[in-house]
Amino acid sequence: MTRTADIGKPKTRATRPPSGNSGRKPRPMNRLFLVGTGPGAVSLITPRATRAIAASTDIVAYGPYCDLLGDLVTQKTCHTLPLGEEMERARLALDLAAGGRTTALLSSGDIGIFAMGAVVFELLDHQGQGRENHPEWMEVDIEVIPGISAMQANASAAGALLGHDFCAISLSDLLTPWPVIEQRIHAAGSGDFVVSFYNPVSKKRDWQLDRARDILLEYRSGSTPVVLGRNLTRRDQSREIVALGDLHAGTVDMFTCVSVGNRESRHLFIGQREWVYTPRGYSKKR
Repeated sequence: MTRTADIGKPKTRATRPPSGNSGRKPRPMNRLFLVGTGPGAVSLITPRATRAIAASTDIVAYGPYCDLLGDLVTQKTCHTLPLGEEMERARLALDLAAGGRTTALLSSGDIGIFAMGAVVFELLDHQGQGRENHPEWMEVDIEVIPGISAMQANASAAGALLGHDFCAISLSDLLTPWPVIEQRIHAAGSGDFVVSFYNPVSKKRDWQLDRARDILLEYRSGSTPVVLGRNLTRRDQSREIVALGDLHAGTVDMFTCVSVGNRESRHLFIGQREWVYTPRGYSKKR
């Protein structure tokens, strides 16, 4: 395994070059798979995603995602870039694919939900508008492969929280102005949606989750169940169910999905287990 030491450049590691018994240069495939690898456990990666990874010569991802895949990528060339360099990661994947390398760009969860899929299509959109100078990108054959999202893993760990209408909101204001995020939280509260918060806190953002809690408390009771799932399906996974009124940002980190029930969501205790579910209908209607 080799790693580049240049700061700001992707880390690349190769365990074995692609095999072949012909001296002929293979025809470039110009293929890019956008792959959602699920919440973490290899057993939850879809067969379609596994086939795409197996068909790829090059993997582009945030480093820990490659580590989670283990044997699935041991014979691949893995190019890793840190958090915060999503645009560079997408550019690299497009460049590799345009150069004839069958490439898989990976995101945990579903690659189309707060992940790398949108970044790739944004770059292609910019190319179409003349804001990029990479016409070769437009020849890349792209296939998008979904995965199990964090909010699905979080809900299933506690039961069936997403049993009725729900939404997902990212609390990161790095790319979205906070007034817009706050408006969406109000809308989710007034519409009585179950809400899954992505990117709830970070080292530089430690107040947004508490503000989101206060907004939702304007629309639902403090006893509303909240599921906190951290690194679900991974070895160091944890899950906790708390009341909305007791939710505090200090108990949450960037690797936690915070899912808040609606006015009908129920917290059950059955034997030694506790569960949360949201009925498919409203009690007054029933």
